[in-house]
Order: sequence, then C-alpha cells, then structure tokens
Amino acid sequence: MIIGIGVDVVDVPRFGRQLERTPGLRARLFVPAERELNLRSLAARFAAKEAVAKALGAPAGMNWQDCQVDLDAAGAPAVSVRGTVAAAAEAKGVRVWHLSLSHDGDVATAMVVAES
Repeated sequence: MIIGIGVDVVDVPRFGRQLERTPGLRARLFVPAERELNLRSLAARFAAKEAVAKALGAPAGMNWQDCQVDLDAAGAPAVSVRGTVAAAAEAKGVRVWHLSLSHDGDVATAMVVAES
C-alpha cells in the first residue's frame, strides 16, 4: 500500500549559488559520501531528500543527514534512512522506498514513493 508520494525539482545553477553563498550548507545537507559529487548529482540528491520529506508529510525535526541516496548493485538510486527520518517512516508504516532521479539541462528532479 502506498503511504505517500513526493516530488521535487531543483534548479541546478541556483542550488550551486546557494552552496557557494552558504559554506556550511553542503555539510548540513549531505553525508560525507555525498558531498564530493558533482553539482547535478548533489541537486538531484537534495531533490530526493525533499521528496522523501514530502512523502512523509514533512514532519518537523527531520535531519537532512538522516536521509541518503545510495546506488544499488545495478547503479540505480536507492533511499537509505536512519535516525529522525527512519523514525518518521516507521511511525507511518513505511517499509519500502521507490526513487527515481532525473537530470535535464539545468533541472534535477526526484520522485519518491513510500510503501508499506
């Protein structure tokens, strides 16, 4: 059963400017394994984290670093949660995450489905 869905779109150049203007933002939003990725990949991962929050109903107190985008053995993106995000997901009954990422020009998009 679908618990929630989330979609987010990020303007890549605007996101890059924000990262430049706010030096600590990269460390606040991304786990160490994500921080060295190129800007388009970072923007897509940020969109995924936003989409996860939307799928959960945007509960207060979620830590950005408690949601991570990994690649599975086949190279497909996958959501990994812990801490505050895992607690919110458990409270809603989420057991499975589905994630799709896309980049086109200056836009990065993420679609998330949270399923029981």
